[in-house]
Amino acid sequence: MAVIGRILIDGEFFDAESASISVLDVGFQRGYGCFEAVRAYDGRMFRLDAHLDRLEQSAAKLHLPVPDRDDLVAWCTTVAEAAGDSVVRTLVSGGTDPRNLGTNSRTVVVAEAVPPQPSMLSLQSRIAPWHTDGDWFELTGAKALSYGFNLAASVEAQSAGYDDALLIGRSGNVLEGPTFSVAWITDDTFHTPSLEIGILESITRQASIEVAERVGIPVVEGVYDLDDVFGAAEVVALSTVKEVHPVGRVDDREFVPGPVTAALAAGFAELVADELDR
Repeated sequence: MAVIGRILIDGEFFDAESASISVLDVGFQRGYGCFEAVRAYDGRMFRLDAHLDRLEQSAAKLHLPVPDRDDLVAWCTTVAEAAGDSVVRTLVSGGTDPRNLGTNSRTVVVAEAVPPQPSMLSLQSRIAPWHTDGDWFELTGAKALSYGFNLAASVEAQSAGYDDALLIGRSGNVLEGPTFSVAWITDDTFHTPSLEIGILESITRQASIEVAERVGIPVVEGVYDLDDVFGAAEVVALSTVKEVHPVGRVDDREFVPGPVTAALAAGFAELVADELDR
């Protein structure tokens, strides 16, 4: 992780070399906590309020306190303005007492350089037995710190020669990527898995749906299997880091980015510019 500038912990600045939280924190020991990642363009953040809404919702599911919204906004803004083009992460730890969650919880705000992306992504489909896949439980929809399973899927896909994984539920449903949403174009229609199967309510996914509707592309949210993806004309990955990014291959099926992908990417850039200029 390429950190830009200093790190804020509970509103106090630290150099990257000295920034730390307790090794007794259950965020470290058990992956218990939550986080958000917000894209900053020249120091201005895209849809910060939506991200902080989701952070608060995640924290509520985890029974964790979060700082006041005004403090969170001020901390994120301070870090983003100093970093410029970046990804601003806000992490809330679980605290040092698993029997009394939130005890000594820490809130960390850090800016990272936007990682480079290949011109087109290659994805390997991988079964994700840990995913709810429509069976909801108390943490469904929470953006929790415990991304170990997702990271392992990415690592295995990369070891097989792909850029990342495409997660498939136990039922065969197409879900999402380890750190991104997925959508595809069939018959000039934007298709994406529905939130009802327990995927993350992605900010970029929602913005992309708005873009599609703005430029006259029909949108369908549903329950799909891999054959639906393989039958698509174009496939895209959607995330804070990737924005609207073309997928060139899923397993052995190749795709060529077409006019709809281009329209979505251009429309997303216009949406960001419009909102940041307000």
